[in-house]
Amino acid sequence: MTSSSAGTQRLVLVVAVLASFIAFLDGTVINVALPAITRELGGGIATQQWVVDAYLITLGGIILLAGSLSDAFGRKRVLFWGLVGFAAASVLCALAPSALVLIGARGLQGVAGALLVPSSLALIFSTFSGAGQARAIGTWTAWTSTAFIAGPLIGGLLVDLSSWRLVFAINIVPIAATLFLLARLPRDPAADAGTRVDIVGAVLGVLGLALPVFALIEQGNFGWGSPVILIPLVVGLVCFAAFIAHERRTRQPMMPLSLFQVRNFWVGNVATTFIYAALSLGSFILAVFLQQVGGYSATLAGLALLPVSILSIALSGLVGRLAGRFGPRLFMCVGPITAGIGFFTMLRVDQSVIYFSSVLPGVVIFGLGLTITVAPLTSAILGAIDPSRAGIASAVNNALSRVAGLVAIAAASIIVGPVLDVEGFHRAAIATGILLVGGGIVSGLGIQNAMSAPVDKLQA
Repeated sequence: MTSSSAGTQRLVLVVAVLASFIAFLDGTVINVALPAITRELGGGIATQQWVVDAYLITLGGIILLAGSLSDAFGRKRVLFWGLVGFAAASVLCALAPSALVLIGARGLQGVAGALLVPSSLALIFSTFSGAGQARAIGTWTAWTSTAFIAGPLIGGLLVDLSSWRLVFAINIVPIAATLFLLARLPRDPAADAGTRVDIVGAVLGVLGLALPVFALIEQGNFGWGSPVILIPLVVGLVCFAAFIAHERRTRQPMMPLSLFQVRNFWVGNVATTFIYAALSLGSFILAVFLQQVGGYSATLAGLALLPVSILSIALSGLVGRLAGRFGPRLFMCVGPITAGIGFFTMLRVDQSVIYFSSVLPGVVIFGLGLTITVAPLTSAILGAIDPSRAGIASAVNNALSRVAGLVAIAAASIIVGPVLDVEGFHRAAIATGILLVGGGIVSGLGIQNAMSAPVDKLQA
Protein backbone atom coordinates (compact mmCIF):
# COMPACT_ATOMS: atom_id res chain seq x y z
CA MET A 1 0.00 0.00 0.00
CA THR A 2 3.02 2.29 0.08
CA SER A 3 2.30 3.38 -3.48
CA SER A 4 -1.27 4.41 -2.67
CA SER A 5 -2.73 7.41 -4.44
CA ALA A 6 -2.83 10.79 -2.73
CA GLY A 7 -6.61 10.50 -2.40
CA THR A 8 -6.38 7.13 -0.67
CA GLN A 9 -3.66 8.44 1.63
CA ARG A 10 -5.82 11.38 2.69
CA LEU A 11 -8.76 9.06 3.32
CA VAL A 12 -6.59 6.68 5.35
CA LEU A 13 -5.30 9.56 7.47
CA VAL A 14 -8.81 10.89 8.15
CA VAL A 15 -10.08 7.43 9.13
CA ALA A 16 -7.03 6.80 11.35
CA VAL A 17 -7.44 10.15 13.10
CA LEU A 18 -11.18 9.74 13.69
CA ALA A 19 -10.95 6.14 14.96
CA SER A 20 -8.08 6.91 17.34
CA PHE A 21 -9.66 10.18 18.47
CA ILE A 22 -12.81 8.32 19.53
CA ALA A 23 -10.83 5.87 21.68
CA PHE A 24 -8.57 8.54 23.21
CA LEU A 25 -11.43 10.97 23.82
CA ASP A 26 -13.41 8.53 25.93
CA GLY A 27 -10.40 7.99 28.16
CA THR A 28 -10.41 11.67 29.20
CA VAL A 29 -13.88 13.08 28.49
CA ILE A 30 -15.07 11.23 31.58
CA ASN A 31 -12.86 13.15 34.02
CA VAL A 32 -15.00 16.27 34.40
CA ALA A 33 -18.19 14.19 34.48
CA LEU A 34 -17.11 12.18 37.53
CA PRO A 35 -18.56 14.52 40.20
CA ALA A 36 -21.92 14.59 38.36
CA ILE A 37 -21.91 10.80 37.98
CA THR A 38 -21.31 10.20 41.67
CA ARG A 39 -23.95 12.78 42.62
CA GLU A 40 -26.54 10.84 40.59
CA LEU A 41 -25.40 7.24 40.99
CA GLY A 42 -23.60 7.47 44.35
CA GLY A 43 -20.11 6.49 45.46
CA GLY A 44 -16.94 8.40 46.32
CA ILE A 45 -13.43 8.53 44.90
CA ALA A 46 -13.29 4.72 44.58
CA THR A 47 -16.31 4.79 42.24
CA GLN A 48 -14.70 7.64 40.28
CA GLN A 49 -11.50 5.65 39.94
CA TRP A 50 -13.37 2.55 38.76
CA VAL A 51 -15.38 4.45 36.15
CA VAL A 52 -12.05 5.56 34.67
CA ASP A 53 -10.04 2.38 35.24
CA ALA A 54 -12.66 -0.14 34.07
CA TYR A 55 -12.15 1.32 30.59
CA LEU A 56 -8.37 1.39 30.89
CA ILE A 57 -8.09 -2.14 32.28
CA THR A 58 -9.86 -3.81 29.37
CA LEU A 59 -8.29 -1.40 26.87
CA GLY A 60 -4.81 -2.19 28.16
CA GLY A 61 -5.45 -5.91 28.46
CA ILE A 62 -7.06 -6.45 25.05
CA ILE A 63 -5.09 -3.97 22.97
CA LEU A 64 -2.19 -6.40 22.56
CA LEU A 65 -4.51 -9.05 21.18
CA ALA A 66 -6.07 -6.39 18.95
CA GLY A 67 -2.66 -5.59 17.47
CA SER A 68 -2.19 -9.22 16.47
CA LEU A 69 -5.69 -9.33 15.01
CA SER A 70 -4.95 -6.19 13.00
CA ASP A 71 -1.81 -7.67 11.46
CA ALA A 72 -3.44 -11.04 10.79
CA PHE A 73 -7.00 -10.22 9.69
CA GLY A 74 -6.67 -6.72 8.26
CA ARG A 75 -6.80 -3.17 9.60
CA LYS A 76 -10.13 -2.30 7.97
CA ARG A 77 -11.94 -5.36 9.29
CA VAL A 78 -10.71 -4.91 12.87
CA LEU A 79 -11.55 -1.20 12.78
CA PHE A 80 -15.10 -2.07 11.75
CA TRP A 81 -15.49 -4.47 14.68
CA GLY A 82 -14.14 -1.88 17.10
CA LEU A 83 -16.37 0.95 15.89
CA VAL A 84 -19.57 -1.09 16.03
CA GLY A 85 -18.71 -2.47 19.48
CA PHE A 86 -17.81 0.98 20.77
CA ALA A 87 -21.14 2.38 19.60
CA ALA A 88 -23.10 -0.36 21.38
CA ALA A 89 -21.11 0.03 24.62
CA SER A 90 -21.51 3.82 24.51
CA VAL A 91 -25.31 3.47 24.35
CA LEU A 92 -25.19 1.12 27.35
CA CYS A 93 -23.10 3.67 29.29
CA ALA A 94 -25.53 6.45 28.48
CA LEU A 95 -28.48 4.39 29.76
CA ALA A 96 -26.74 2.94 32.85
CA PRO A 97 -29.15 2.93 35.85
CA SER A 98 -26.42 2.35 38.46
CA ALA A 99 -22.72 2.83 39.06
CA LEU A 100 -22.13 -0.93 38.77
CA VAL A 101 -23.77 -1.09 35.33
CA LEU A 102 -21.82 1.97 34.21
CA ILE A 103 -18.53 0.43 35.33
CA GLY A 104 -19.35 -2.80 33.47
CA ALA A 105 -20.29 -0.88 30.32
CA ARG A 106 -17.06 1.10 30.54
CA GLY A 107 -15.21 -2.21 30.57
CA LEU A 108 -16.97 -3.21 27.35
CA GLN A 109 -16.06 0.17 25.85
CA GLY A 110 -12.44 -0.57 26.61
CA VAL A 111 -12.61 -3.90 24.76
CA ALA A 112 -13.97 -2.17 21.66
CA GLY A 113 -11.61 0.78 22.00
CA ALA A 114 -8.67 -1.60 22.04
CA LEU A 115 -9.45 -2.55 18.45
CA LEU A 116 -9.22 1.03 17.17
CA VAL A 117 -5.77 2.50 17.86
CA PRO A 118 -3.40 -0.30 16.67
CA SER A 119 -5.30 -0.70 13.40
CA SER A 120 -5.35 3.07 12.87
CA LEU A 121 -1.60 3.49 13.24
CA ALA A 122 -0.91 0.34 11.24
CA LEU A 123 -2.98 1.83 8.40
CA ILE A 124 -0.75 4.91 8.39
CA PHE A 125 2.52 2.97 8.49
CA SER A 126 1.43 0.65 5.68
CA THR A 127 0.17 3.52 3.51
CA PHE A 128 2.82 6.23 3.99
CA SER A 129 6.60 6.07 3.78
CA GLY A 130 9.60 8.38 4.14
CA ALA A 131 8.95 12.08 4.75
CA GLY A 132 5.24 11.56 4.07
CA GLN A 133 5.06 9.13 6.94
CA ALA A 134 6.62 11.67 9.33
CA ARG A 135 4.11 14.32 8.23
CA ALA A 136 1.21 11.87 8.58
CA ILE A 137 2.27 10.91 12.09
CA GLY A 138 2.59 14.59 12.97
CA THR A 139 -0.95 15.23 11.73
CA TRP A 140 -2.28 12.13 13.51
CA THR A 141 -0.57 13.25 16.69
CA ALA A 142 -1.85 16.82 16.46
CA TRP A 143 -5.47 15.72 16.33
CA THR A 144 -5.44 12.62 18.52
CA SER A 145 -3.38 14.31 21.24
CA THR A 146 -6.04 16.97 21.55
CA ALA A 147 -8.44 14.21 22.64
CA PHE A 148 -6.57 13.99 25.95
CA ILE A 149 -7.18 17.68 26.55
CA ALA A 150 -10.34 18.45 24.53
CA GLY A 151 -12.11 15.60 26.34
CA PRO A 152 -12.56 17.55 29.58
CA LEU A 153 -13.86 20.59 27.65
CA ILE A 154 -16.38 18.58 25.65
CA GLY A 155 -17.41 16.64 28.74
CA GLY A 156 -17.80 19.82 30.79
CA LEU A 157 -20.06 21.45 28.23
CA LEU A 158 -22.26 18.37 27.96
CA VAL A 159 -22.51 17.97 31.75
CA ASP A 160 -23.36 21.62 32.39
CA LEU A 161 -25.75 22.07 29.46
CA SER A 162 -27.55 18.74 29.74
CA SER A 163 -26.36 15.55 31.45
CA TRP A 164 -23.27 13.42 31.94
CA ARG A 165 -25.06 10.73 29.93
CA LEU A 166 -24.50 12.73 26.73
CA VAL A 167 -20.76 12.28 27.28
CA PHE A 168 -21.30 8.73 26.03
CA ALA A 169 -24.26 9.18 23.68
CA ILE A 170 -22.37 11.78 21.62
CA ASN A 171 -19.95 9.04 20.49
CA ILE A 172 -22.50 7.79 17.96
CA VAL A 173 -21.96 10.82 15.68
CA PRO A 174 -18.18 10.43 15.02
CA ILE A 175 -18.52 6.65 14.91
CA ALA A 176 -21.14 6.89 12.15
CA ALA A 177 -18.91 9.28 10.18
CA THR A 178 -15.90 6.99 10.55
CA LEU A 179 -17.85 3.91 9.42
CA PHE A 180 -19.00 5.80 6.32
CA LEU A 181 -15.42 6.74 5.39
CA LEU A 182 -14.06 3.31 6.31
CA ALA A 183 -16.34 1.69 3.73
CA ARG A 184 -14.56 3.68 1.02
CA LEU A 185 -11.12 2.25 1.80
CA PRO A 186 -9.70 -0.59 -0.32
CA ARG A 187 -10.46 -4.12 0.88
CA ASP A 188 -8.06 -5.88 3.22
CA PRO A 189 -5.81 -8.61 1.79
CA ALA A 190 -6.87 -12.17 2.51
CA ALA A 191 -6.28 -13.36 6.07
CA ASP A 192 -3.49 -15.80 6.88
CA ALA A 193 -5.07 -19.24 7.09
CA GLY A 194 -2.63 -20.27 9.82
CA THR A 195 -3.47 -17.44 12.21
CA ARG A 196 -4.37 -18.38 15.76
CA VAL A 197 -5.74 -16.13 18.50
CA ASP A 198 -3.71 -16.09 21.72
CA ILE A 199 -6.69 -16.55 24.06
CA VAL A 200 -4.55 -17.79 26.97
CA GLY A 201 -2.31 -14.73 26.71
CA ALA A 202 -5.32 -12.41 26.57
CA VAL A 203 -6.88 -13.93 29.72
CA LEU A 204 -3.61 -13.87 31.66
CA GLY A 205 -2.94 -10.30 30.53
CA VAL A 206 -6.33 -8.98 31.65
CA LEU A 207 -6.14 -10.75 35.03
CA GLY A 208 -2.56 -9.60 35.50
CA LEU A 209 -3.72 -6.02 35.12
CA ALA A 210 -7.20 -6.04 36.64
CA LEU A 211 -6.47 -7.77 39.94
CA PRO A 212 -3.51 -5.59 41.07
CA VAL A 213 -5.43 -2.47 40.01
CA PHE A 214 -8.40 -3.64 42.09
CA ALA A 215 -6.05 -3.94 45.07
CA LEU A 216 -4.63 -0.43 44.50
CA ILE A 217 -8.06 1.18 44.28
CA GLU A 218 -9.73 -0.67 47.16
CA GLN A 219 -6.81 -0.75 49.62
CA GLY A 220 -8.10 2.48 51.12
CA ASN A 221 -11.36 0.75 52.05
CA PHE A 222 -10.00 -2.59 53.26
CA GLY A 223 -6.33 -2.03 54.13
CA TRP A 224 -3.30 -3.79 52.68
CA GLY A 225 -3.52 -6.61 55.21
CA SER A 226 -7.05 -7.65 54.24
CA PRO A 227 -7.50 -10.90 52.26
CA VAL A 228 -9.80 -8.90 49.97
CA ILE A 229 -6.69 -6.97 48.89
CA LEU A 230 -3.87 -9.48 49.36
CA ILE A 231 -5.43 -12.35 47.40
CA PRO A 232 -6.21 -10.35 44.22
CA LEU A 233 -2.81 -8.67 44.42
CA VAL A 234 -0.88 -11.93 44.67
CA VAL A 235 -3.01 -13.77 42.09
CA GLY A 236 -2.71 -10.81 39.72
CA LEU A 237 1.07 -10.69 40.00
CA VAL A 238 1.26 -14.45 39.41
CA CYS A 239 -0.96 -14.09 36.33
CA PHE A 240 1.24 -11.31 35.00
CA ALA A 241 4.38 -13.45 35.47
CA ALA A 242 2.58 -16.34 33.78
CA PHE A 243 1.63 -14.00 30.93
CA ILE A 244 5.29 -13.11 30.30
CA ALA A 245 6.30 -16.78 30.46
CA HIS A 246 3.50 -17.77 28.08
CA GLU A 247 4.39 -15.06 25.58
CA ARG A 248 8.00 -16.23 25.62
CA ARG A 249 7.17 -19.79 24.53
CA THR A 250 3.94 -19.62 22.48
CA ARG A 251 4.26 -19.80 18.69
CA GLN A 252 1.98 -16.82 17.97
CA PRO A 253 2.26 -14.45 20.96
CA MET A 254 -0.01 -11.44 21.31
CA MET A 255 3.05 -9.52 22.60
CA PRO A 256 6.19 -10.75 20.80
CA LEU A 257 9.03 -10.19 23.26
CA SER A 258 11.44 -10.06 20.31
CA LEU A 259 10.18 -6.52 19.63
CA PHE A 260 12.05 -5.37 22.71
CA GLN A 261 15.37 -6.30 21.13
CA VAL A 262 15.10 -3.03 19.14
CA ARG A 263 16.70 -0.22 21.15
CA ASN A 264 14.41 2.66 20.19
CA PHE A 265 11.36 0.45 20.68
CA TRP A 266 12.13 -0.60 24.25
CA VAL A 267 13.60 2.75 25.35
CA GLY A 268 10.65 4.58 23.80
CA ASN A 269 8.22 2.33 25.62
CA VAL A 270 9.93 2.94 28.96
CA ALA A 271 9.61 6.67 28.29
CA THR A 272 5.97 6.13 27.29
CA THR A 273 5.29 4.48 30.65
CA PHE A 274 6.59 7.50 32.55
CA ILE A 275 4.97 10.11 30.31
CA TYR A 276 1.50 8.61 30.05
CA ALA A 277 1.33 7.75 33.74
CA ALA A 278 1.98 11.45 34.36
CA LEU A 279 -0.53 12.59 31.74
CA SER A 280 -3.31 10.40 33.16
CA LEU A 281 -2.62 11.27 36.79
CA GLY A 282 -2.21 15.00 36.16
CA SER A 283 -5.31 15.47 34.00
CA PHE A 284 -7.46 13.32 36.32
CA ILE A 285 -6.48 15.15 39.49
CA LEU A 286 -6.61 18.63 37.93
CA ALA A 287 -10.13 18.13 36.51
CA VAL A 288 -11.53 16.85 39.81
CA PHE A 289 -9.61 19.39 41.95
CA LEU A 290 -10.82 22.42 40.01
CA GLN A 291 -14.44 21.34 40.55
CA GLN A 292 -14.41 19.93 44.07
CA VAL A 293 -11.98 22.43 45.65
CA GLY A 294 -11.92 25.38 43.27
CA GLY A 295 -15.69 25.39 42.74
CA TYR A 296 -15.33 25.48 38.95
CA SER A 297 -18.20 24.27 36.76
CA ALA A 298 -17.54 21.22 34.63
CA THR A 299 -17.22 23.46 31.56
CA LEU A 300 -14.68 25.78 33.19
CA ALA A 301 -12.69 22.79 34.43
CA GLY A 302 -12.58 21.52 30.86
CA LEU A 303 -11.57 24.94 29.52
CA ALA A 304 -8.64 25.00 31.94
CA LEU A 305 -6.65 22.69 29.63
CA LEU A 306 -7.74 24.31 26.37
CA PRO A 307 -4.29 25.96 25.83
CA VAL A 308 -2.77 22.49 25.52
CA SER A 309 -5.13 21.63 22.66
CA ILE A 310 -4.36 24.91 20.90
CA LEU A 311 -0.61 24.32 21.16
CA SER A 312 -0.93 20.73 19.96
CA ILE A 313 -3.02 21.63 16.91
CA ALA A 314 -0.75 24.55 16.03
CA LEU A 315 2.65 22.93 16.51
CA SER A 316 2.45 19.12 16.30
CA GLY A 317 2.76 19.05 12.51
CA LEU A 318 5.86 21.27 12.66
CA VAL A 319 7.36 19.20 15.47
CA GLY A 320 6.73 15.99 13.48
CA ARG A 321 8.54 17.41 10.44
CA LEU A 322 11.48 18.68 12.52
CA ALA A 323 11.80 15.34 14.30
CA GLY A 324 11.75 13.57 10.93
CA ARG A 325 14.60 15.83 9.78
CA PHE A 326 16.80 16.01 12.89
CA GLY A 327 15.83 12.84 14.75
CA PRO A 328 13.59 12.32 17.80
CA ARG A 329 16.15 12.25 20.63
CA LEU A 330 16.32 15.96 21.48
CA PHE A 331 12.56 16.40 21.27
CA MET A 332 11.86 13.36 23.43
CA CYS A 333 14.30 14.64 26.04
CA VAL A 334 13.38 18.33 26.17
CA GLY A 335 9.61 17.85 25.74
CA PRO A 336 8.81 15.75 28.84
CA ILE A 337 11.14 17.80 31.05
CA THR A 338 9.40 20.99 29.91
CA ALA A 339 6.01 19.41 30.59
CA GLY A 340 7.21 18.39 34.07
CA ILE A 341 8.26 21.97 34.82
CA GLY A 342 4.69 22.95 33.94
CA PHE A 343 3.29 20.78 36.73
CA PHE A 344 5.93 21.96 39.19
CA THR A 345 4.75 25.49 38.39
CA MET A 346 1.27 24.49 39.60
CA LEU A 347 2.62 24.24 43.13
CA ARG A 348 1.67 27.93 43.29
CA VAL A 349 -2.00 26.89 43.42
CA ASP A 350 -3.59 27.70 46.80
CA GLN A 351 -7.07 27.50 48.31
CA SER A 352 -8.32 30.36 46.13
CA VAL A 353 -7.47 28.42 42.93
CA ILE A 354 -7.09 31.57 40.80
CA TYR A 355 -6.75 30.30 37.25
CA PHE A 356 -4.84 33.03 35.43
CA SER A 357 -2.16 33.50 38.07
CA SER A 358 -1.64 29.99 39.46
CA VAL A 359 -2.99 27.42 36.96
CA LEU A 360 -2.60 28.88 33.46
CA PRO A 361 1.21 29.36 33.46
CA GLY A 362 1.75 25.72 34.35
CA VAL A 363 -0.83 24.56 31.78
CA VAL A 364 0.89 26.49 28.98
CA ILE A 365 4.34 25.15 29.87
CA PHE A 366 2.93 21.63 30.16
CA GLY A 367 1.16 21.97 26.81
CA LEU A 368 4.31 23.12 25.05
CA GLY A 369 6.29 20.21 26.47
CA LEU A 370 3.62 17.67 25.57
CA THR A 371 3.42 18.98 22.01
CA ILE A 372 7.20 18.68 21.60
CA THR A 373 7.04 15.08 22.87
CA VAL A 374 4.24 13.08 21.31
CA ALA A 375 4.91 13.03 17.54
CA PRO A 376 8.64 12.21 17.91
CA LEU A 377 7.80 9.56 20.51
CA THR A 378 5.38 7.78 18.16
CA SER A 379 7.74 8.01 15.19
CA ALA A 380 10.77 6.76 17.14
CA ILE A 381 8.96 3.72 18.49
CA LEU A 382 7.06 2.57 15.41
CA GLY A 383 9.68 3.74 12.93
CA ALA A 384 12.10 1.23 14.42
CA ILE A 385 9.85 -1.71 13.53
CA ASP A 386 9.20 -3.23 10.12
CA PRO A 387 5.86 -1.95 8.68
CA SER A 388 4.51 -5.51 8.50
CA ARG A 389 4.51 -5.54 12.31
CA ALA A 390 3.21 -2.00 12.79
CA GLY A 391 -0.10 -3.24 14.20
CA ILE A 392 1.37 -5.26 17.07
CA ALA A 393 4.11 -2.66 17.72
CA SER A 394 1.48 0.06 17.99
CA ALA A 395 -0.60 -2.19 20.24
CA VAL A 396 2.31 -2.80 22.63
CA ASN A 397 3.05 0.92 22.85
CA ASN A 398 -0.59 1.83 23.40
CA ALA A 399 -1.06 -0.98 25.90
CA LEU A 400 1.84 0.29 27.97
CA SER A 401 0.53 3.85 27.86
CA ARG A 402 -2.96 2.75 29.00
CA VAL A 403 -1.57 0.44 31.69
CA ALA A 404 0.63 3.26 32.96
CA GLY A 405 -2.40 5.52 33.07
CA LEU A 406 -4.66 3.09 34.89
CA VAL A 407 -2.00 2.27 37.50
CA ALA A 408 -1.36 5.98 38.05
CA ILE A 409 -5.05 6.70 38.55
CA ALA A 410 -5.43 3.63 40.76
CA ALA A 411 -2.59 5.00 42.90
CA ALA A 412 -4.15 8.49 43.02
CA SER A 413 -5.78 7.93 46.38
CA ILE A 414 -2.44 6.85 47.85
CA ILE A 415 -0.71 9.99 46.53
CA VAL A 416 -3.53 12.44 47.33
CA GLY A 417 -4.78 10.93 50.58
CA PRO A 418 -8.38 10.28 51.67
CA VAL A 419 -9.54 13.81 50.75
CA LEU A 420 -8.51 15.87 47.73
CA ASP A 421 -7.38 19.24 49.11
CA VAL A 422 -4.66 21.75 48.21
CA GLU A 423 -1.92 19.69 49.87
CA GLY A 424 -3.11 16.54 48.09
CA PHE A 425 -3.13 18.37 44.77
CA HIS A 426 0.44 19.55 45.41
CA ARG A 427 1.56 15.98 46.06
CA ALA A 428 -0.08 14.86 42.81
CA ALA A 429 1.53 17.75 40.89
CA ILE A 430 4.97 16.81 42.25
CA ALA A 431 4.43 13.13 41.35
CA THR A 432 3.29 14.11 37.85
CA GLY A 433 6.30 16.38 37.34
CA ILE A 434 8.75 13.72 38.52
CA LEU A 435 7.27 11.15 36.13
CA LEU A 436 7.54 13.54 33.19
CA VAL A 437 11.13 14.50 33.96
CA GLY A 438 11.93 10.79 34.32
CA GLY A 439 10.54 10.16 30.83
CA GLY A 440 12.74 12.93 29.43
CA ILE A 441 15.87 11.59 31.09
CA VAL A 442 15.21 8.04 29.82
CA SER A 443 14.75 9.38 26.28
CA GLY A 444 17.83 11.57 26.39
CA LEU A 445 20.02 8.70 27.55
CA GLY A 446 18.56 5.91 25.43
CA ILE A 447 16.99 7.08 22.16
CA GLN A 448 19.16 6.95 19.04
CA ASN A 449 18.77 9.19 16.00
CA ALA A 450 18.77 7.17 12.79
CA MET A 451 21.05 9.65 11.04
CA SER A 452 23.83 9.27 13.62
CA ALA A 453 23.22 5.77 14.91
CA PRO A 454 21.17 3.63 12.53
CA VAL A 455 18.53 1.52 14.17
CA ASP A 456 18.07 -1.93 12.68
CA LYS A 457 14.41 -2.66 12.02
CA LEU A 458 13.13 -5.93 13.36
CA GLN A 459 11.78 -7.97 10.48
CA ALA A 460 8.85 -10.28 10.75
